[in-house]
Amino acid sequence: MTLPTRTVGPFAVSAIGLGCMNLSHAYGAPSSPEDGAALLNRALDLGCTFLDTAALYGAGANERLVGRAVMHRRSEFTLASKCVLDMIDGERGLDGSPAAIARTLDGALARLGTDHIDLYYMHRLDRLVPVEESVGALVRAKEAGKIGAIGLSEMSAGTIRRAHAVHPIAAVQSEYSPTSRNVEAGVLAACRDLGIALVAFSPVARGLLAGAVRGDEYESGDIRASMPRFVAPNLSRNLALVDRFDMLARAAGLTPAQAALGWLLARGDDIVPIPGTRSLPHLQENLAAATLTMPADLLAAIDALFPPNALAGARYSAAMQAQIDTELLPGEPVARP
Repeated sequence: MTLPTRTVGPFAVSAIGLGCMNLSHAYGAPSSPEDGAALLNRALDLGCTFLDTAALYGAGANERLVGRAVMHRRSEFTLASKCVLDMIDGERGLDGSPAAIARTLDGALARLGTDHIDLYYMHRLDRLVPVEESVGALVRAKEAGKIGAIGLSEMSAGTIRRAHAVHPIAAVQSEYSPTSRNVEAGVLAACRDLGIALVAFSPVARGLLAGAVRGDEYESGDIRASMPRFVAPNLSRNLALVDRFDMLARAAGLTPAQAALGWLLARGDDIVPIPGTRSLPHLQENLAAATLTMPADLLAAIDALFPPNALAGARYSAAMQAQIDTELLPGEPVARP
């Protein structure tokens, strides 16, 4: 199948990509290798040509899965991965030093079973290392042929401009959905000024806008259990808004996930959502959103339902927020240590 395409740096990619994280990381027990491989191959069969992974996900397990599952189809997709945020001595940590970036990249290439990653992001900003030094390491990796383009993830407009002054940035990845609109505080405008694509992760709000969250009794290891907006007392208020969103979507003949993805696609042709899923039916549903037309009245209704800061509770736990450089929205709640 063929999906509409959008431009990310030098690459033409499917208008909706696939975030591979949840096959190995952050949402309870990982998928089996067989199920993960089946979903990745089905994504390619359905015309998805943009796969996104990272060294952090499953402490390298996600990159190994992608390597085993689809690297024999390497010509069919643009491959993205990430460095700086990684497991360090068994703990999640940041190291943006050039030496650490080089080590993580070499490890990623080995895990993926390739000698080249198309798009390589700094996953987070290490505030102990000037971003110019970190980007310099990626420039050297590009010159060595190990990567094709440079990206940033969850960074502020000011940091993006500093990085772009060292070397053109192809893509900035950040959380963006009808319920998480931090990029509208500066990042999106900076990207548009500099000609950088915005890759939207968690575009269905970690399942909140896809019918996957109805309570806060999460499986062990589910990241949402530590996120204030996904647990009591905030969750019940947020689900009341989600119920209204679901009704809007279904009245338009769409699933909630399709409405969320369609809303993002309508924000501009420089935005590429990368929803993740473990479900083959949901995968097909998500990718189909790239071919659907969003009614103008539905877009307006979603904007009215979810103005910035509509959800109760902080976006991240205090520990995770400490690693985020993206601007806060005015009045946005922040978790405290």
